[in-house]
Amino acid sequence: MQNNVGDGNVHSNAVIVTGFGPFKHHIINASWEAVKLLPTLKLEENLGIKLIIEKIPVSYDAVIDIVPTLWKTHNPLLFVHVGVSSIAKDITLETKANRSGYWKPDVDGNSPKSGCCPCGKDECISSSLDVEQICSEVNKCERGTLACVSSDAGRYLCEFTYYTSLSFDKDRTIFIHVPELDKPHTATELAEGIARVIKSMIARVTKEKCFETISL
Repeated sequence: MQNNVGDGNVHSNAVIVTGFGPFKHHIINASWEAVKLLPTLKLEENLGIKLIIEKIPVSYDAVIDIVPTLWKTHNPLLFVHVGVSSIAKDITLETKANRSGYWKPDVDGNSPKSGCCPCGKDECISSSLDVEQICSEVNKCERGTLACVSSDAGRYLCEFTYYTSLSFDKDRTIFIHVPELDKPHTATELAEGIARVIKSMIARVTKEKCFETISL
């Protein structure tokens, strides 16, 4: 079950991209370092979107407060979450998220009641976006970061956040894991990779919207 927002299929041109604050040994979180560079890449001008970036504390309560508010306030065209992974070597596109199993404490030492996300009812939600095809398109670029696909987002704040957004709209949501900074990519290279993912997503979502309009 999804928490539908907005009026039918009418979405704004907003693209929301979030990164995370510091946690554990990630004193400088690569996800936010990359996300905060996106406004310098002229995405608004080149893609005709309104780019909104947001830094989310590594806190379950913060996710439950911030993410639904962003959905309800902006009814975005796309919602892209970015997190850091110690095992990632390239940009990693996550396909799904689970509702339960969140026992690891956040930066405040808290975990959700019963280890479950309070949003949504399905035990597992997969993105409706063609993640494999998006990955393939990103990898067609002759230079820059490569992308890969994963079905295990880690059962921590990253997956918790992903599930929260998927419960609102699985047709407009994706989660991207990036490697730690300079292992091997710089923040700029990661930002450029995220931008290529966004470009591919927009092409798909707007194409589907055109088909929906034609079929009316």
